[in-house]
Amino acid sequence: MKNSNGVMEVFKVFQNTESYFNERNKTESNRLIIYQILVICMFTFLYGIVMGSYHSFIQSFAAGLKVTFLFLSALIICFPSFFVIQQVLGSKMTLRQMLIIVLSGFVLASSIALSFAPIVILFQITGGNYHFLQLLHVAIFLFSGIFGMRLMIEALKYACEKKDIYPRIGVTVFRIWIIILAFVGIQLAWNLRPFLCNKNEEFKLFRKYEGNFYTAIIYSVQQLSTKKDLPQNSITVRPDNSPANDNTQNNDTGLLNLLKKTK
Repeated sequence: MKNSNGVMEVFKVFQNTESYFNERNKTESNRLIIYQILVICMFTFLYGIVMGSYHSFIQSFAAGLKVTFLFLSALIICFPSFFVIQQVLGSKMTLRQMLIIVLSGFVLASSIALSFAPIVILFQITGGNYHFLQLLHVAIFLFSGIFGMRLMIEALKYACEKKDIYPRIGVTVFRIWIIILAFVGIQLAWNLRPFLCNKNEEFKLFRKYEGNFYTAIIYSVQQLSTKKDLPQNSITVRPDNSPANDNTQNNDTGLLNLLKKTK
């Protein structure tokens, strides 16, 4: 019962911003932080499983681990700079208070992402296109991330206006930190791909470093906007600048054979 109450406290802060600043002893704060990390790991792993299930069981398990690693590593990489800058600006918040606020944003983001799992499963069952699913997952991460960051900003504003323990300029700096966090997350996600994996491809734990996240998104949009049946003599250029088929080579071979017959 005590453990269940601790887990529920992770979600109570969504409705009551003041609970971030409740007087907690060291043990209670550490317990809340541990529960937050456990919830993030569980929710991101489950969402990753749903992502990878489009391809195979092993891809599903790998994607679960990758999404969990993505969230935690982005937090570990970016949090130190956030904490140090806030201290330089004159913040009176403790390390645990800041960590609880940031983790709450990640908890909310992972919760919202997981809530979209039934929709993702529906599109997978009904024959959703690979490129469409790819864009759908990007949209889900973007949507959930916006709400997670908004929760953090509201908590920091409360600390500034009501508690007077956080500098007003710190809120502006935090918005810049969010942009840095987003770029770090995108870079990590690109290096950890594939999460989804096309059904026509074999399982790969990682792909070779080629192209970038933005060209991949543009390519997926182009694939959705063009017809499925392309002319035989057309070549589709992928993000890595490699042709999608060898029809041009086949046409050249046919032309040479025709010239030989005329001779």
